[in-house]
Amino acid sequence: MRLSHCLEMATNPVLLLINPWIYDFAAYDFFARPLGLLYLASYLSSQGYAVHLLDCLDTPQARTGAFGTGRYPKEIIPTPEALRGIPRRYGRYGIREADFKARLAALPRPDAILVTSLMTYWYPGVQAAISLAREQFPAAPVILGGIYATLCPEHAREHSGADAVVTGPGEAALVHQLAALGLPGPALLPLGALDSQPYPALDLLFHLPYLPLLTSRGCPLDCSYCASRLLQPRYQRRQPSAVVEELRHWQSRLNLRDVAFYDDALLLDAENHLLVILEELAKQDLSFRFHTPNGLHARLITPEVARWLHRAPFKTLRLGVETVALGSARLDRKLQAGELEAALRYLQEAGFRGEKIGVYLLMGLPHQEENEISHSIRRVKELGGAPVLAQYAPIPGTALWPQAVAASRYDLASDPLFHNNSLFPCWPQFSWERYSRLKRLASD
Repeated sequence: MRLSHCLEMATNPVLLLINPWIYDFAAYDFFARPLGLLYLASYLSSQGYAVHLLDCLDTPQARTGAFGTGRYPKEIIPTPEALRGIPRRYGRYGIREADFKARLAALPRPDAILVTSLMTYWYPGVQAAISLAREQFPAAPVILGGIYATLCPEHAREHSGADAVVTGPGEAALVHQLAALGLPGPALLPLGALDSQPYPALDLLFHLPYLPLLTSRGCPLDCSYCASRLLQPRYQRRQPSAVVEELRHWQSRLNLRDVAFYDDALLLDAENHLLVILEELAKQDLSFRFHTPNGLHARLITPEVARWLHRAPFKTLRLGVETVALGSARLDRKLQAGELEAALRYLQEAGFRGEKIGVYLLMGLPHQEENEISHSIRRVKELGGAPVLAQYAPIPGTALWPQAVAASRYDLASDPLFHNNSLFPCWPQFSWERYSRLKRLASD
């Protein structure tokens, strides 16, 4: 279904794709692979380009966790001036800089360099990767896309070092950028043609303990703190049969059992989508272990869904919940009164042990009181779930952004570094004692 990503004919234009380092106080590989970049690599390869990937996060972990997760290797580097007040060690996560340079030196000269980006406050890693790539290939134009580029395009144009910045889904915008460089224009995929795309170029990765899988793009919900609609404006879904065929393909080729779903709304219309996929896998006697790092919508868990999740089996189960505090104004459309209680009951009746059901709770929201978080933690425990605290990071362009700017003790609009969730930027009375107290409550 895909063309080889090895060196092709000398006349084929050469593209270098880069996934930059993470620059932060903390970073953990929780089923994280650059799936969008891997789809782009495969798409470009199918159009005749010779594609090379340099993934700064594709490295053996410093400390291994369950199912291929773990801690990235960390090299301590100077903390940016804007973050000097944080009593934690800032670092570069991923491969060593010397290894990055050596891999660059071993590559043919690219006709263009395509760089992706993740969190807005990780942009120093983008800057570093672009700067080093320019040293090796000074004549190659650099095109930047991804999350940071989409959410902070003006900052990226001014500070990233890229020649061009593209926003939103990358394929269509990239066609115009490559054409402007005089390179062959790839054929545009028809709108909604997710199943006609080549499979992602997983063979370009050195370390792949699990399969990253996307059965849909975007999300029909519009939660006030979430950027999904900004990054993928259209919600699109694959055919269940195509998903099953992809899983069969990768298992026969890579012999991997663990699968991480990257969907934002995996359980939407589950009877006609996810459950069809799981039932067909069972019929074909294809065995996998599934993981949901993005979190599932608790209100969509029915007794039948819970039984299939347990049967499949789903080994890493996360529910996406903002808060369960009574009387709080909801910032999403995920949950109504009683729905979390029902979801946890269905999952436990299906056979899940409570400590295996992780429930994401947001902390650090604008104007959020500590007692709201502590109440949510206790309530999740009472219901038999495992609270997992997720630190809020303000995101430009979301409905909650104006409140975040007004509540923050930092000038969020001036520098994306201030979006870092380690700062708890929207808690004016933040203290490490407060943070530690809530962490202990969640883990005890």
